[in-house]
Amino acid sequence: MAKRKKPINFDSKRLYYSIKEVAEHFAVNMSLLRFWEKEFPNINPKKTKGGTRYYTKDDVKEVAIVYRLVKEKGLTLDGARQALKTNKTAEDIRVETLMRLQNLRKELLQLEEEFNNLHQQQKYNKTTSKE
Repeated sequence: MAKRKKPINFDSKRLYYSIKEVAEHFAVNMSLLRFWEKEFPNINPKKTKGGTRYYTKDDVKEVAIVYRLVKEKGLTLDGARQALKTNKTAEDIRVETLMRLQNLRKELLQLEEEFNNLHQQQKYNKTTSKE
């Protein structure tokens, strides 16, 4: 599986993400996202009058589906289009599950860090109370 540079924090209350943030999330060029917009009608970010693209969480989810089909599974663009037509719901479920698992992993790592900090504090408190 390809390594992602900077995962987007979907826990925040932000509604829109820039094309740069989305590109960094998937470790692809911004031009590839613009290309996929033309090739896949399900990728449709909001655009300002100046042409600046803003992706919603749903848009990022659609990009994740295409990314998985093209980059991870190695399908051609035609193959990815066909897979989206025939198996859209299964891909949605897979991507949503993957995102949930990534969020769960992040939460578990945070809990582990908090536990380690508490454990270190407890060790310190026992050491200082003995003196």
